[in-house]
Amino acid sequence: MAPFPRRFLPLLLALALPACDGPSLVGLGAATVVSLPLTGRAPPDLLVSAVTGRDCSIVRLDRGMSYCAAPAPAPGNAPYCTRSLGQADCWVTRPPMLGPPLSTGPRGVVDGPTSLTPAQEADRAARWPGLF
Repeated sequence: MAPFPRRFLPLLLALALPACDGPSLVGLGAATVVSLPLTGRAPPDLLVSAVTGRDCSIVRLDRGMSYCAAPAPAPGNAPYCTRSLGQADCWVTRPPMLGPPLSTGPRGVVDGPTSLTPAQEADRAARWPGLF
């Protein structure tokens, strides 16, 4: 994804100017105090995240990470697990020793979908916060 366009920087700075007086400064501080524990982002972070479509937070900078998180990679295939004596044995792929999957053959411990549906993938890759 492209970096944050610099042409939006004056707009963001202009939005911060009204907070120079006392009551607005107190209101912005109160909004930050409420927003940071609830969302992990300050109000300006919410604005930048909405514009860029990425997860951006000042908390990430405090932890020594980049301001905006990289997009999450697609999840890998689920492991194939079978029952064993007192535990489950799991493999990255179905072991060939089990033969082809049969309706009556050895089944996995959890039988379910092994990949995301197109709707789930679209939701996973949607821009934050899903408004676009």
